[in-house]
Amino acid sequence: MKFLLPTLACFVLFLPACKKATDAQNSEGAGGARGPMPVMTLQPQPRTIADWDEFSARIEATDSVEIRPRVTGYIDRVTFESGQLVKEGEVLFEIDPRFEEAALAVADAAVAQAQARLQSAQSEADRVETLLKARAISSEDADTRRNALNIAKAAVRSAEASRNGAVLNLEFTKVRSPINGRVSRALQTKGNYISGVAGFTTLLTTVVSVDPMHVYAAVDDASYLRYAKLIREKKLTDPSTNRVPVELKIEGDTGWTHKGWIESFDNRIDPASGSIAVRAVFPNNEGILMAGSFARLRLPGSGEYEATLIDEKYIGTNQDVKYLMVVSKESTAEVRPVTLGRTYEGQRVVLSGLNPQDKVIISSLQILPPGAPVQPITPGKEVGSQKSEASPPKTAS
Repeated sequence: MKFLLPTLACFVLFLPACKKATDAQNSEGAGGARGPMPVMTLQPQPRTIADWDEFSARIEATDSVEIRPRVTGYIDRVTFESGQLVKEGEVLFEIDPRFEEAALAVADAAVAQAQARLQSAQSEADRVETLLKARAISSEDADTRRNALNIAKAAVRSAEASRNGAVLNLEFTKVRSPINGRVSRALQTKGNYISGVAGFTTLLTTVVSVDPMHVYAAVDDASYLRYAKLIREKKLTDPSTNRVPVELKIEGDTGWTHKGWIESFDNRIDPASGSIAVRAVFPNNEGILMAGSFARLRLPGSGEYEATLIDEKYIGTNQDVKYLMVVSKESTAEVRPVTLGRTYEGQRVVLSGLNPQDKVIISSLQILPPGAPVQPITPGKEVGSQKSEASPPKTAS
């Protein structure tokens, strides 16, 4: 016990000494004996930017066609693969042509028969004047022969029209794509009987165009009215007279890589949703955009203006207050509340609270207390080679 008391006394005397040493170390680390803390800074530069509004959008083909037969028969051949790109006029299905070939042969015979009757009627009519002069026929017989000629001519025209129809039907046994685009799968395959009767035609497949593509979005009425005002003030281009550029981002894109333009706004605001439909056009020569998929569409939401931008990672939050750490006039760390705007190219627009001449602290933000002396360092330079901007070197006396 007599050895324990001196030990406790030494420990009690040692505690204040430890506290003083710790306080001295903390003061040196926060700009005490060792001087101001070196911090990296940047000076924000105003940029000319324009706001963008983002909306959910849907991509659709400019043309979408259902492929149906015009004649009835059995499918002989399917000539495409599912999802294939096809050209206008390319054959997709072939229908058994034998029935149509037989119908064409009948039509050819009818034309030949009508032409023979016409030739006979023409010969009879050519002799009418001679026979009338010789009083060999009556005027009634002459009129009959002339009428027979007219009837024969009409019969030839009718037979030729029927033949043209038979030619078309034979041509329609080859079902062709009416547009350039991407074909779906074959809904009917070889050997199936398909109908070409109007109102009861069989759906064979569909073809959608690929380039360009339409993109639809619903714009809220407040945004649309703002656009209309900017157009009236000549701060935005009128889409009815010039192309207004817009941008698109699809799943997997890291940026707004697809560029297009506004084609039109709808003619009314939907009272149920309070929005108006906008349609944009996007070139798609590489076929990346797919009909029916969803994307993000952004439209210019303002005219150009000067703005100060700052990286989001340098912005602090204290409850509902956003702030930046800046170098004060006294070369100390100052908490500067700021008002933020939209995001632009990964950075935030600072609406107020930051001046172009301010130096924003971008390093040691987690350990730098407000009011601590700091030494601003330009990024990319060594700390030892950068003199303090707040403490110029002394001149020799």
